[in-house]
Amino acid sequence: MKNTALTQKHISLGAKMVPFAGFNMPVQYSGIVEEHLTVRNGVGVFDVSHMGEFILKGDKALDLIQKVTSNDASVLVDGKVQYSCLPNDKGGIVDDLLVYRIDAQTYMLVVNASNIEKDWNWISQHNTFGVDMKDISERTSLLAIQGPKAAQALQSLTDMDLASMQYYTFKKGKFAGVDNVLVSATGYTGAGGFEIYFDNEHAEKIWDAIFNAGKEFDIKPIGLGARDTLRLEMGFCLYGNDIDDTTSPIEAGLGWITKFTKKFINSEALLEQKNNGVSRKLVGFEMIERGIPRHGYEIKDAVGNTIGVVTSGTQSPSLNKAIGMGYVKTEFSKPDSEIFIQIRDKSIKAKVVKIPFIKK
Repeated sequence: MKNTALTQKHISLGAKMVPFAGFNMPVQYSGIVEEHLTVRNGVGVFDVSHMGEFILKGDKALDLIQKVTSNDASVLVDGKVQYSCLPNDKGGIVDDLLVYRIDAQTYMLVVNASNIEKDWNWISQHNTFGVDMKDISERTSLLAIQGPKAAQALQSLTDMDLASMQYYTFKKGKFAGVDNVLVSATGYTGAGGFEIYFDNEHAEKIWDAIFNAGKEFDIKPIGLGARDTLRLEMGFCLYGNDIDDTTSPIEAGLGWITKFTKKFINSEALLEQKNNGVSRKLVGFEMIERGIPRHGYEIKDAVGNTIGVVTSGTQSPSLNKAIGMGYVKTEFSKPDSEIFIQIRDKSIKAKVVKIPFIKK
């Protein structure tokens, strides 16, 4: 199992450590509900250094990105970030990712930890453009400082004006006395905040500086458990649960990152799906009767026919009710459709709702 540069820090703070995507990661510190509410209402820090980062450089870097990703990266300007996915050639998704435009010839792709090797091989295989590719995952640390108080908590550490940074933009500069730190107004919680990228050697210094600066805002370390409940409240897809090699972006409600203004891998088949419709769709649902939906549970109709499967589910700490996401036959995908989740030997009533579950 791999460690991040901060693993010992988490252990010394009493984190419960678990294997995740080949890494030894903190799943919780004080408890998932408390950590979740800290991020929703205040500010918390996630070590997400297990994520992968690739640098693509050269005259044809954009051409390669346009070929392998579903979104239209030609609209990016320097300092802008885009959410996208890597379609496979069978109608599914290799991974979802972030595309950072550093300059016209330099891009950073941020990919999921469990898919680093798979994504690298997939993109390399399609690199017929001679683009220079570097995998900097092993030497890069990534912290997500998330919550409504994130900008205030971090501002004393940098000259970059954090409060004025727009969602999905980034800047590079000095942070906590370290040069060349990339600060990005992105995150996976829907609570606002930043993700910061830097070399491993600065990890402890930056971690300590953040916690000192954030002390007056009651900043806390947060584990992957709360990261999962926070992203689910926003209806954000988790690769391996809600999307994978067998789910198309159209089925997954990711039509908004699938742009047919250009050709990309399998774009013809996905365009056909968009035009002709799909037989199943990813929906959000909330439980009407008591019970917590879990990944893999069957979804049924009123007479007991199986109409789908749960991909993610939890007891929402913000709403204090059980929520989930899952694929259902398209005719059951409209908001307020009645569905039933098979929990052990009982069919428990639920209804389809619009995501995000938390309205801003």
